Amino acid sequence: MITFEPLWATLKEKNISTYKLIHEYNLSRGMLDNLKHDRSITLKTLNDLCELLDCDITDIIKYTKGNDLYKTADL
Repeated sequence: MITFEPLWATLKEKNISTYKLIHEYNLSRGMLDNLKHDRSITLKTLNDLCELLDCDITDIIKYTKGNDLYKTADL
């Protein structure tokens, strides 16, 4: 499972609020909702977040093996 759990710690560490993401960095409320609910985002968005926060991908996303809905055979 992929989660954006590290993003929230990174934002806190850098003193960036969700309000600031929306109003100063022009992140859409829809995208913020996707991040909050661990929904899919594009690689461009992931890249933009890394640039914006001056961080690595692992500061934004985390992968953990678990009970995924998808099986290898379905890929």
